[in-house]
Amino acid sequence: MPGTDRSQMALPRFSGIPTFMRVPYCTDINELDIVLAGVPFDGGVTARPGARFGPREIRNMSSMTRAIHHVTRFNPFDVCRVGDMGDVPFTDLYHLERSHEDIRRFFEPVFAAGKIALSAGGDHSITYPIFQAMAPKRPVGMVHIDAHTDTWDSFKGSKFTHGAPFRRAVEAGLLDPRRTIQIGIRGAQNSDEGWRYSLESGMRVVFIEEFEARGVGAIIDEARKVVGDGPTYLSLDVDGLDPVYTPGTGTPEIGGLTTRETLALLRGLDGLNWVGGDVVEVSPPYDPSGNTALVAATLMYEILCLLARRFE
Repeated sequence: MPGTDRSQMALPRFSGIPTFMRVPYCTDINELDIVLAGVPFDGGVTARPGARFGPREIRNMSSMTRAIHHVTRFNPFDVCRVGDMGDVPFTDLYHLERSHEDIRRFFEPVFAAGKIALSAGGDHSITYPIFQAMAPKRPVGMVHIDAHTDTWDSFKGSKFTHGAPFRRAVEAGLLDPRRTIQIGIRGAQNSDEGWRYSLESGMRVVFIEEFEARGVGAIIDEARKVVGDGPTYLSLDVDGLDPVYTPGTGTPEIGGLTTRETLALLRGLDGLNWVGGDVVEVSPPYDPSGNTALVAATLMYEILCLLARRFE
């Protein structure tokens, strides 16, 4: 199998048109095995906006990405064709549900062609229309790293905010709650309905206190046990990390994962039956340093390595 055209990676990192990890810009799905795409949308936020700028800054900071993983010596660009398909084009940006339809339409041909998509958000509401586009024959499992369960019902008249995607996905038969693990959950809430829904529906919820008490290794074992060998999606909200590392996000919660813990967690999930993933909630206006986008770009590379393993 041919690998990725890496000619752009040979350029000085400050030159060339910015794409995710400096892969080719490509809109021909047939030329790709793994599609990288941006979803510049934050119309589903319940507090601070700004995640619409996330994909652009993640692209910029991903120019720092190199090809060969320093631990595994794995090069995802050697084993499969990776390309940046650009951003979801929005036709009705100020209408939440119609914007979700735009996201679904963008990703439908990707999944219909049997490709894998790794997306950069955007707020977490984007994951629900990505699930809709995936249209799995049976509900998928999920590893979800986040400070919040995102299983609330409605907020100010909408059931499709960034606090609700996984409740909607379960209701639509797209996500199997019994094969879902949520890691890093924390922070006071005005209602316990999100926590209750996750637990009562059968999701395995790992609050940050349990993560700290048991350690990364035990939680990796737990995650692998929960999702098993079935098709599994990986969704990572950068507020799952402590805001010391990712201050540029709309709903920061202190006491979160470190970058080292997150890297170890992801690497421990190698070999699962991955069908896609996303990194969401990067809001550059809240982080002038750009570090949040750098963390997100690095985690996207780690996730890409997981997804590319199936092509070895």
